[in-house]
Amino acid sequence: MTVKIVTDSVADVPSQVAEELRITVIPILVRFDTETFRDGIDLTTDEFYYKLEHGKIMPASAVASPVTYAEVYDKLAEETDEILFIALSRKLSASYNTALQGIELMKRKCRVEVIDSLWVIMGQGLMAIAAAKAANSGASLDEVVAITRNNISRTDIRVAFDTLEYLKRGGRIGAAQALLGSMLRVNPIITIKDGVVHPAARERSRAKAIGYLYNFAMSFSHIDEMAVEHATTPDEAEMLAEQLSSKFPKERMYRAKVGCVVGTHVGPHVLAVSVLGDK
Repeated sequence: MTVKIVTDSVADVPSQVAEELRITVIPILVRFDTETFRDGIDLTTDEFYYKLEHGKIMPASAVASPVTYAEVYDKLAEETDEILFIALSRKLSASYNTALQGIELMKRKCRVEVIDSLWVIMGQGLMAIAAAKAANSGASLDEVVAITRNNISRTDIRVAFDTLEYLKRGGRIGAAQALLGSMLRVNPIITIKDGVVHPAARERSRAKAIGYLYNFAMSFSHIDEMAVEHATTPDEAEMLAEQLSSKFPKERMYRAKVGCVVGTHVGPHVLAVSVLGDK
Protein backbone atom coordinates (compact mmCIF):
# COMPACT_ATOMS: atom_id res chain seq x y z
CA MET A 1 0.00 0.00 0.00
CA THR A 2 1.20 3.50 -0.83
CA VAL A 3 1.91 5.94 1.98
CA LYS A 4 -0.64 8.76 1.92
CA ILE A 5 0.60 12.34 2.36
CA VAL A 6 -1.53 14.93 4.12
CA THR A 7 -0.81 18.61 4.73
CA ASP A 8 -2.75 21.74 5.62
CA SER A 9 -3.81 24.49 3.25
CA VAL A 10 -1.10 26.90 4.42
CA ALA A 11 1.29 24.80 2.30
CA ASP A 12 -0.31 26.40 -0.80
CA VAL A 13 0.14 23.24 -2.87
CA PRO A 14 -1.60 24.01 -6.19
CA SER A 15 -4.81 21.98 -6.47
CA GLN A 16 -3.77 20.28 -9.71
CA VAL A 17 -0.44 19.25 -8.17
CA ALA A 18 -2.18 17.89 -5.07
CA GLU A 19 -4.51 15.89 -7.31
CA GLU A 20 -1.72 14.51 -9.49
CA LEU A 21 0.45 13.48 -6.53
CA ARG A 22 -2.53 12.38 -4.40
CA ILE A 23 -1.76 14.83 -1.58
CA THR A 24 -4.69 15.41 0.78
CA VAL A 25 -5.06 19.01 1.96
CA ILE A 26 -6.94 19.89 5.16
CA PRO A 27 -8.21 23.48 4.98
CA ILE A 28 -7.40 25.98 7.70
CA LEU A 29 -10.36 28.22 8.62
CA VAL A 30 -10.62 31.94 7.89
CA ARG A 31 -13.08 34.11 9.81
CA PHE A 32 -14.53 37.48 8.88
CA ASP A 33 -16.46 38.43 12.02
CA THR A 34 -19.20 35.76 12.32
CA GLU A 35 -18.56 34.19 8.91
CA THR A 36 -16.22 31.20 8.75
CA PHE A 37 -14.73 29.88 5.52
CA ARG A 38 -12.57 26.88 4.69
CA ASP A 39 -9.40 28.13 3.03
CA GLY A 40 -9.57 27.50 -0.71
CA ILE A 41 -12.92 25.69 -0.53
CA ASP A 42 -15.62 28.10 0.65
CA LEU A 43 -13.52 31.11 -0.25
CA THR A 44 -11.19 31.43 -3.24
CA THR A 45 -7.98 33.39 -2.96
CA ASP A 46 -9.34 36.06 -5.29
CA GLU A 47 -12.49 36.47 -3.19
CA PHE A 48 -10.42 36.59 -0.02
CA TYR A 49 -8.05 39.32 -1.17
CA TYR A 50 -10.98 41.39 -2.43
CA LYS A 51 -12.60 41.19 1.02
CA LEU A 52 -9.24 41.94 2.66
CA GLU A 53 -8.64 45.07 0.59
CA HIS A 54 -12.18 46.42 0.41
CA GLY A 55 -13.76 45.26 3.67
CA LYS A 56 -13.53 46.84 7.09
CA ILE A 57 -13.29 43.59 9.04
CA MET A 58 -9.82 42.19 9.74
CA PRO A 59 -9.90 38.40 9.18
CA ALA A 60 -8.60 35.83 11.63
CA SER A 61 -7.49 32.23 11.10
CA ALA A 62 -8.10 29.03 13.05
CA VAL A 63 -7.58 25.32 12.57
CA ALA A 64 -10.36 22.81 12.05
CA SER A 65 -11.35 20.54 14.92
CA PRO A 66 -9.44 17.34 15.77
CA VAL A 67 -12.53 15.44 14.59
CA THR A 68 -12.01 16.84 11.07
CA TYR A 69 -8.43 15.57 11.05
CA ALA A 70 -9.57 12.16 12.35
CA GLU A 71 -12.19 11.92 9.60
CA VAL A 72 -9.54 12.60 6.96
CA TYR A 73 -7.26 9.93 8.43
CA ASP A 74 -10.10 7.40 8.63
CA LYS A 75 -11.07 7.97 5.00
CA LEU A 76 -7.46 7.50 3.85
CA ALA A 77 -7.16 4.42 6.08
CA GLU A 78 -9.61 2.71 3.73
CA GLU A 79 -6.81 2.73 1.13
CA THR A 80 -3.60 2.54 3.20
CA ASP A 81 -2.18 1.63 6.58
CA GLU A 82 0.45 4.39 6.61
CA ILE A 83 -0.15 8.16 6.64
CA LEU A 84 2.23 11.12 7.01
CA PHE A 85 0.91 14.55 7.98
CA ILE A 86 3.24 17.50 7.25
CA ALA A 87 2.15 20.50 9.29
CA LEU A 88 2.96 24.18 9.15
CA SER A 89 5.21 25.41 11.95
CA ARG A 90 3.72 24.63 15.34
CA LYS A 91 5.06 27.98 16.59
CA LEU A 92 2.68 29.73 14.20
CA SER A 93 -0.40 27.52 14.34
CA ALA A 94 -2.20 24.79 16.26
CA SER A 95 -2.37 22.58 13.16
CA TYR A 96 0.48 20.32 14.33
CA ASN A 97 -1.08 19.69 17.75
CA THR A 98 -4.55 19.24 16.27
CA ALA A 99 -3.15 16.72 13.79
CA LEU A 100 -1.81 14.70 16.74
CA GLN A 101 -5.12 14.94 18.60
CA GLY A 102 -6.90 13.67 15.51
CA ILE A 103 -4.98 10.39 15.70
CA GLU A 104 -6.52 9.64 19.09
CA LEU A 105 -10.03 10.04 17.65
CA MET A 106 -9.58 7.66 14.71
CA LYS A 107 -12.01 4.79 14.29
CA ARG A 108 -9.81 2.75 11.97
CA LYS A 109 -6.42 1.21 12.61
CA CYS A 110 -3.67 2.99 10.72
CA ARG A 111 -0.20 4.27 11.53
CA VAL A 112 -0.12 8.07 11.33
CA GLU A 113 3.05 10.13 11.74
CA VAL A 114 3.00 13.93 12.15
CA ILE A 115 5.97 16.16 11.29
CA ASP A 116 6.36 19.84 12.07
CA SER A 117 7.78 21.22 8.82
CA LEU A 118 8.97 24.40 10.61
CA TRP A 119 7.87 26.21 7.44
CA VAL A 120 4.85 27.79 5.78
CA ILE A 121 3.59 28.44 2.23
CA MET A 122 5.39 26.51 -0.50
CA GLY A 123 8.41 25.84 1.71
CA GLN A 124 6.07 23.48 3.49
CA GLY A 125 4.42 22.64 0.18
CA LEU A 126 7.67 21.56 -1.49
CA MET A 127 8.33 19.22 1.43
CA ALA A 128 4.88 17.67 0.96
CA ILE A 129 5.49 17.35 -2.79
CA ALA A 130 8.86 15.64 -2.23
CA ALA A 131 7.27 13.29 0.30
CA ALA A 132 4.46 12.41 -2.10
CA LYS A 133 6.89 11.72 -4.94
CA ALA A 134 8.85 9.37 -2.69
CA ALA A 135 5.69 7.65 -1.45
CA ASN A 136 4.32 7.22 -4.97
CA SER A 137 7.64 5.66 -5.97
CA GLY A 138 7.15 2.98 -3.32
CA ALA A 139 9.03 4.36 -0.30
CA SER A 140 7.88 3.11 3.10
CA LEU A 141 6.55 5.45 5.78
CA ASP A 142 9.85 5.30 7.66
CA GLU A 143 11.71 6.20 4.47
CA VAL A 144 9.36 9.08 3.67
CA VAL A 145 9.66 10.37 7.25
CA ALA A 146 13.47 10.30 6.98
CA ILE A 147 13.39 12.15 3.65
CA THR A 148 11.01 14.76 5.06
CA ARG A 149 13.02 15.35 8.22
CA ASN A 150 16.16 15.77 6.13
CA ASN A 151 14.37 18.25 3.87
CA ILE A 152 13.51 20.57 6.76
CA SER A 153 17.06 21.94 6.76
CA ARG A 154 17.22 21.93 2.94
CA THR A 155 14.21 24.23 2.62
CA ASP A 156 14.27 28.02 2.61
CA ILE A 157 11.88 30.81 1.66
CA ARG A 158 11.89 34.56 1.19
CA VAL A 159 8.70 36.61 1.24
CA ALA A 160 8.51 40.22 0.03
CA PHE A 161 5.56 42.53 0.61
CA ASP A 162 4.79 46.20 0.93
CA THR A 163 3.62 46.64 4.53
CA LEU A 164 4.09 44.96 7.89
CA GLU A 165 0.74 46.21 9.11
CA TYR A 166 -1.12 42.94 8.52
CA LEU A 167 1.62 40.90 10.21
CA LYS A 168 1.58 43.29 13.16
CA ARG A 169 -2.20 43.15 13.52
CA GLY A 170 -2.25 39.36 13.31
CA GLY A 171 0.31 38.92 16.09
CA ARG A 172 2.68 36.82 13.93
CA ILE A 173 5.42 39.41 13.48
CA GLY A 174 7.97 37.74 15.77
CA ALA A 175 11.52 38.96 15.30
CA ALA A 176 10.44 40.88 12.19
CA GLN A 177 9.39 43.56 14.70
CA ALA A 178 12.89 44.88 14.02
CA LEU A 179 11.71 45.99 10.58
CA LEU A 180 9.13 48.33 12.08
CA GLY A 181 9.79 51.90 13.07
CA SER A 182 11.45 53.12 9.90
CA MET A 183 10.07 56.37 8.56
CA LEU A 184 11.20 55.35 5.08
CA ARG A 185 9.00 53.68 2.54
CA VAL A 186 10.43 50.15 2.49
CA ASN A 187 9.56 46.76 1.08
CA PRO A 188 10.10 44.27 3.93
CA ILE A 189 11.43 40.79 3.23
CA ILE A 190 10.99 38.03 5.78
CA THR A 191 11.93 34.40 6.18
CA ILE A 192 11.29 31.67 8.74
CA LYS A 193 13.93 30.55 11.24
CA ASP A 194 13.28 27.72 13.66
CA GLY A 195 9.59 27.97 12.86
CA VAL A 196 9.07 31.69 13.53
CA VAL A 197 9.06 34.82 11.39
CA HIS A 198 12.42 36.56 11.04
CA PRO A 199 13.48 39.68 9.14
CA ALA A 200 15.69 39.03 6.10
CA ALA A 201 16.04 42.49 4.54
CA ARG A 202 14.28 45.67 3.60
CA GLU A 203 14.53 47.20 0.18
CA ARG A 204 13.75 50.76 -0.91
CA SER A 205 11.67 49.75 -3.93
CA ARG A 206 9.56 46.91 -5.23
CA ALA A 207 12.07 46.32 -8.04
CA LYS A 208 14.88 45.92 -5.54
CA ALA A 209 12.75 43.57 -3.44
CA ILE A 210 12.16 41.37 -6.49
CA GLY A 211 15.89 41.53 -7.21
CA TYR A 212 16.52 40.28 -3.68
CA LEU A 213 14.23 37.28 -4.26
CA TYR A 214 16.08 36.54 -7.50
CA ASN A 215 19.50 36.66 -5.81
CA PHE A 216 18.26 34.46 -2.98
CA ALA A 217 17.20 31.70 -5.38
CA MET A 218 20.34 32.06 -7.47
CA SER A 219 22.51 31.49 -4.37
CA PHE A 220 21.68 27.76 -4.29
CA SER A 221 24.25 25.40 -5.78
CA HIS A 222 21.65 22.66 -6.36
CA ILE A 223 17.86 22.91 -6.51
CA ASP A 224 15.47 19.95 -6.28
CA GLU A 225 12.26 21.97 -6.30
CA MET A 226 11.33 25.65 -6.63
CA ALA A 227 8.11 27.63 -6.34
CA VAL A 228 7.18 31.23 -7.09
CA GLU A 229 4.07 32.56 -5.36
CA HIS A 230 2.00 35.71 -5.47
CA ALA A 231 -1.35 36.91 -4.15
CA THR A 232 -2.64 39.54 -6.55
CA THR A 233 0.34 40.27 -8.84
CA PRO A 234 0.61 37.45 -11.43
CA ASP A 235 2.66 39.59 -13.82
CA GLU A 236 5.37 40.10 -11.18
CA ALA A 237 5.43 36.36 -10.44
CA GLU A 238 5.72 35.51 -14.13
CA MET A 239 8.52 38.03 -14.60
CA LEU A 240 10.43 36.59 -11.65
CA ALA A 241 9.90 33.03 -12.90
CA GLU A 242 11.25 34.06 -16.28
CA GLN A 243 14.36 35.54 -14.67
CA LEU A 244 14.90 32.43 -12.56
CA SER A 245 14.60 30.10 -15.56
CA SER A 246 18.33 30.60 -16.17
CA LYS A 247 18.92 28.77 -12.87
CA PHE A 248 16.04 26.28 -12.80
CA PRO A 249 13.82 24.98 -15.64
CA LYS A 250 10.75 27.17 -15.90
CA GLU A 251 8.53 24.21 -16.77
CA ARG A 252 9.46 22.54 -13.48
CA MET A 253 8.87 25.66 -11.39
CA TYR A 254 5.68 25.51 -9.35
CA ARG A 255 3.40 28.54 -9.55
CA ALA A 256 1.21 29.03 -6.52
CA LYS A 257 -0.99 31.62 -4.87
CA VAL A 258 -0.44 32.62 -1.26
CA GLY A 259 -3.65 31.42 0.36
CA CYS A 260 -6.18 33.03 2.64
CA VAL A 261 -4.53 32.18 5.95
CA VAL A 262 -1.09 33.59 5.18
CA GLY A 263 -2.73 36.44 3.27
CA THR A 264 -4.44 37.41 6.50
CA HIS A 265 -1.03 38.15 7.99
CA VAL A 266 0.91 39.59 5.04
CA GLY A 267 -1.64 41.41 2.92
CA PRO A 268 -2.40 41.34 -0.82
CA HIS A 269 0.91 42.41 -2.39
CA VAL A 270 3.01 39.44 -1.37
CA LEU A 271 5.58 37.77 -3.63
CA ALA A 272 7.54 34.73 -2.47
CA VAL A 273 10.17 32.23 -3.56
CA SER A 274 10.53 28.82 -1.93
CA VAL A 275 13.46 26.49 -2.61
CA LEU A 276 14.23 22.89 -1.68
CA GLY A 277 17.90 22.32 -2.35
CA ASP A 278 21.46 22.89 -1.21
CA LYS A 279 23.52 26.05 -0.85
